[in-house]
Amino acid sequence: MSVTELSVEDNLFPGFRLLDVATSGARIRVRVGGEGPPLLLLHGYPQTHIMWRRIAPALAQRFTLVCPDLRGYGDSGKPPTSADHSPYSKRAMAQDMAEVMSALGHQRFFVGSHDRGARVGHRLALDHAERVLKLATLDIAPTREMYRDTSDAFARAYWHWFFLIQPAPMPERMIGADPEFYWTSRRASDMRLFEPAALAEYLRCFADPAMIHASCEDYRAAATIDIAHDDADGGRKVECPMLALWGDRGAVGKCFDVLALWRKRAVDVRGKALPGGHYLAEEIPDLVAAEFAAFFGEVA
Repeated sequence: MSVTELSVEDNLFPGFRLLDVATSGARIRVRVGGEGPPLLLLHGYPQTHIMWRRIAPALAQRFTLVCPDLRGYGDSGKPPTSADHSPYSKRAMAQDMAEVMSALGHQRFFVGSHDRGARVGHRLALDHAERVLKLATLDIAPTREMYRDTSDAFARAYWHWFFLIQPAPMPERMIGADPEFYWTSRRASDMRLFEPAALAEYLRCFADPAMIHASCEDYRAAATIDIAHDDADGGRKVECPMLALWGDRGAVGKCFDVLALWRKRAVDVRGKALPGGHYLAEEIPDLVAAEFAAFFGEVA
């Protein structure tokens, strides 16, 4: 592993360092700042680490924040895939994150996570249980159960789960024909959440055909090898304390019993709905920051 510091001015994360960390499987772009116990923040689809920009200032007063782009996303590396999609399995992505934290000198750490990143966080807490102190997730239920318990309402709201897993290159070519339209039309009701600088950064990254392909591979892995890894776990559960939060206006809470499903997969789960939709960290950043700070700062 190696760490390279990059020189950049960025108004979205003032005072944060920008690094490239070479893991055994990918080059990971990382934003680091703050002071205190280490807190790894993992973003969702089709975003990058900048989704944490609105909660970072508050959390950086109490924690050392490590905000990476997952492999395949943003400015991180996009390694070649394979027939079984294993390079984009959550196990491979979690291994990246474990190695990033080791490279930065953090042996044990907290994990806050959203959407796809929360699926990586789930696998990280299983495969590296001795290192993850606590896990918080935003607006997801476990992958296997979400696919297994798909309803008409969920399929309509999360149609992209079934579109992106189609064999390459069909979704890649359809998205690639107009990536900005795809990105913005799927989030039309949420566009007010993305100020011009953040939206421009999201679209810059998503315009890369390699990111479009890698993000499809992320979903293909979720529907196949990730479920195989979950099944192989048998009755093994996440052992660290877990906080599950979701939006009271989002599809996840309406279609699934979030706490009941997580309590089948983790031994110590608390959580609740928050007043928002899917993009909680950008819609209600003060509430998310307060929930994270209380949970991660709580004395065991």
